[in-house]
Amino acid sequence: MAATARRGAAAPEARATPNFDQWSKEFLSELATSSNVSAAARVAGVANRAVYEARRTNAEFNRAWQLALCDGYDNLELDLLRRLREGELKPRAGAKKGTRSFDNATAFRLLVAHRDSVARERALREDQDADAIIASINAKLELMRERSLAQRTDGGGDDE
Repeated sequence: MAATARRGAAAPEARATPNFDQWSKEFLSELATSSNVSAAARVAGVANRAVYEARRTNAEFNRAWQLALCDGYDNLELDLLRRLREGELKPRAGAKKGTRSFDNATAFRLLVAHRDSVARERALREDQDADAIIASINAKLELMRERSLAQRTDGGGDDE
């Protein structure tokens, strides 16, 4: 009976998972801010397993997740740089004034944890930019070819 009572007690604790559209935006926003999946899931009111399942089955959500982590990585990087330059004021026991502390071990661990995935995402962004540049150059070259051809047919090429 104790097992039955426990099962019955566990049911009210289990909340209904909000639909994807409800929680995904909030989750991704918090993920970009914190770079912490568990914290982002808590803020969005959804279980960790649900966000990982959505990432596994929804390519668009997976891509948005990666972009959010890139934003989070950038935020961590900025925070780390600020801490390296300014430190953090922490009071010493019994002291009237705080002292500057430059303990960045946690920030370094987070940066290292996300470094590879962010590097891949940045490489993809740079490739997209490179493709746009190449397309722009090719369009300009084609326009130059058309002008040159038009000059030759109009007789403008005889001066060369």
